[in-house]
Amino acid sequence: MKPLKGIALKITAVVLFIIMSALIKAASDHVPAGQAVFFRSFFAIPVILGWLALRHDLRTGLKVASPMGHFWRGFIGTVAMGLGFAGLALLPLPEVTALGYAAPLLTVVFAAMFLNEQVGVFRISAVALGFVGVLIVLSPRLTTFSGEAVQTAQAMGAVMVLMGAMCAALAQIYIRKLVATEQTSAIVFYFSLTSTLLSLLTVPFGWVVPQMWEVICLVLAGVIGGTAQIFLTSAYRYADASVVAPFDYASMIFALMIGYVVFDEVPTSTMLWGAALVILAGILIIWRERHLGLKRGAARSLKTPQG
Repeated sequence: MKPLKGIALKITAVVLFIIMSALIKAASDHVPAGQAVFFRSFFAIPVILGWLALRHDLRTGLKVASPMGHFWRGFIGTVAMGLGFAGLALLPLPEVTALGYAAPLLTVVFAAMFLNEQVGVFRISAVALGFVGVLIVLSPRLTTFSGEAVQTAQAMGAVMVLMGAMCAALAQIYIRKLVATEQTSAIVFYFSLTSTLLSLLTVPFGWVVPQMWEVICLVLAGVIGGTAQIFLTSAYRYADASVVAPFDYASMIFALMIGYVVFDEVPTSTMLWGAALVILAGILIIWRERHLGLKRGAARSLKTPQG
């Protein structure tokens, strides 16, 4: 294991994903979310295939044991992506980032519901703390449904981003099931392929002819998104998940910087306090997972060969 290399790869992936989101947001006033999903997914495929070819893993890395498992992971992941992109058109980039942090909290809940994972009082309390943070971030938006059109649109954007986070959490549950039988490279590739095909179903709902600068943004979003996925996957090859996972929250720093410099977005104190609570809850959950993992490892080491 090379933890410093894993951390560097994770931070690089986080930065690339925020840049990808900013590129999607830049084109979102004109290009609908379903079309953005197509560009993000389609132009990631050559990057992923090139990565597999460099690893000499192209022939074996795409074999699957559960085709329907990949489809359902792709379906729910595509819905999550579409909702997130729709939210980017209506909300500031840092706010979308903060609401997206609800996904790992919901993953804990769904893992207990669907995978029968044991969730103790500590993690339940951390999840509850995180949801308080989410409600704080949401509170200014959810009081504006009866206000002006712009405020109502922003409230709808907040709801869509939160629903996208819920779908992303469900996608993580599918991934946890898939990793038991599938290679990571296959999971990454078939998600991009599935989301590309599913996004074409949105053509009748209003695709547009993008301007040249929008095409450049969308193609770059696909290439950068595919590259970020490779960096993210590689990070977990060099360091434990509990080591690199906290660096997900570095995305808020970059979202604040890009939002302010590129989109002239100034975060509110309410959003920052709510985001801080969600980040704290996420870090507590990661710490607890690491602690439990160490305890399980010590217990296994103390067993006799007969168990």
